[in-house]
Amino acid sequence: MNRVFLLIVFVFFAGISTQAQFSELLKKSEVHGSFEFDGAYYMPDNELGITDSLINGRNFAFNGFGNITYTLGNFSAGLRYEAYLPPLAGFDPRMEGQGFPYIWATYATEKFSFTVGNFYEQFGNGLTLRTYEEWTLGYDNSLNGARITYEPVKGLLMKGVYGVQRFFWSKYTKNSRGIVKGFDAELDFNQVFTGMQDAKIKLILGGSFVSKYQADQDPIYKLPRNVSNAAGRVTLGMGKFILTSEYAYKINDPSAINKLIYKEGQGLIVSLSYSTKGFGFFGMFKRYDNMSYRSDRGETANALDINFLPPNTETHTYMLTSMYPYATQPNGEIGFQFQINYKVPKKSKLGGKYGMGIAVNYSQVNDIVRNAVEVPGTDETAIEEPGTLGWSSPFFEFSDQVFWQDFNIEIDKKFSKKFKGTLTYMYQTYDIDILEGHEEGLPHVYSNIGVLELTYKFTSKKALRGEFQGLWTKQDKGDWAALLLEYTISPHWFFTVSDQWNYGNPVKDNRLHYYNGSFGYTRKTTRISITYGRQREGIVCVGGVCRAVPASSGFYVTISSSF
Repeated sequence: MNRVFLLIVFVFFAGISTQAQFSELLKKSEVHGSFEFDGAYYMPDNELGITDSLINGRNFAFNGFGNITYTLGNFSAGLRYEAYLPPLAGFDPRMEGQGFPYIWATYATEKFSFTVGNFYEQFGNGLTLRTYEEWTLGYDNSLNGARITYEPVKGLLMKGVYGVQRFFWSKYTKNSRGIVKGFDAELDFNQVFTGMQDAKIKLILGGSFVSKYQADQDPIYKLPRNVSNAAGRVTLGMGKFILTSEYAYKINDPSAINKLIYKEGQGLIVSLSYSTKGFGFFGMFKRYDNMSYRSDRGETANALDINFLPPNTETHTYMLTSMYPYATQPNGEIGFQFQINYKVPKKSKLGGKYGMGIAVNYSQVNDIVRNAVEVPGTDETAIEEPGTLGWSSPFFEFSDQVFWQDFNIEIDKKFSKKFKGTLTYMYQTYDIDILEGHEEGLPHVYSNIGVLELTYKFTSKKALRGEFQGLWTKQDKGDWAALLLEYTISPHWFFTVSDQWNYGNPVKDNRLHYYNGSFGYTRKTTRISITYGRQREGIVCVGGVCRAVPASSGFYVTISSSF
């Protein structure tokens, strides 16, 4: 595909016959780009049990990328250079290397676009297809092939994709991983039909179909070579209410993730929101049953996912509220979430001069009910037995096993023009065995978490922000306390010190401080930050996709810019 890209660029510029034409094109051209450098120098830390370096005898690690995009009228092209020499601790070691894994060219008009090379795409909520890049996770499942979009009339959009997914630095060879093909269509009735343009009811319908082909090379089981995944979706708006839903059905797809069972997969998402001045409500229900969908049935790490399973849990950003994040369980989960936002009016007794915001959120995820099914050729029944239908499951029934439970309330208030604060309380239930892949039979973690965030502005450019946090639990590593102070001199400088103290660890020698100090400088689109300190062992998650981070100690540098 890289050769195809270079051929397109060559043909394009070969058509420029004179220097005058070339000069005129340069005037109409635009070049944009961005880059980021993340480096770490790891140091020994006897208290953390680190006596040497973390990565294959090397103390230094480096993740970096650079993007370049060229546009001229309807034509655009770009590439991305990446280097992991070696990757930062916690990233998949197969990422080590450097090169140009992302090269593309696009021609687009008002109704039509055609892309060759690498691209990202999403159908609906992603239940059938979502390719994307998440730098903090080291995740990239881009497609390398071709994409076509066509919008014959405003409000009717059709997409088609064909290609193979990126798999670290591995080149595609026959039977190495599956070929992905897909089609999506979406119809916005209020745009297509003139009689509905001013209607109070808003209606959007969509559907997608994706198929992956992978050869069957299993010596024991006969595996399907073509695995299809189809979905339908609807968005319905009525006044201040918006209802969205999507259902996906995947045929049997035996894989390493589901232990080679022949059960079909199903996914359902339903959400309802209501919004008016000073008040908002959001509710969501989801159910996933055997919905792992990869272009290589043997892959188990964070790679080659064709689809995406949206979580129904709130994303927490504070140090201690994010200590136990949720990881989506593709083999089966059922859950719900609701959130209420209320703005207490200004000049009321409770709201005071500036008013007050209150947000209440609750989410829960359980395992699905799994009933035993017949084992072929025997009189026995089993659950998750390879070569069987895996299990049967009533669609709307919750099992007694709770993977995750999170109740939190957040109150934010401005006390004066210079002083504001946010108070957060959170109660959490966390199935550490399932969500972190342990086999020790560890008990669920039940935690109470409190956070007080205060910000004081000394002047229009100088401010001090503080976070005071506590996590209390009798399980896992016990109680924690955390403190963060950040001083900013807008728009250029910031200085931060923080500490996470595991004072309640049941092992006294592990009651450690995870201290950090950092400063940074920002000028226009360029940002530089330098940090020294410790990183605690834990899990980093984005959108239900997670990676483990080992404990480390040392210097960390980040430089990013765009133009």
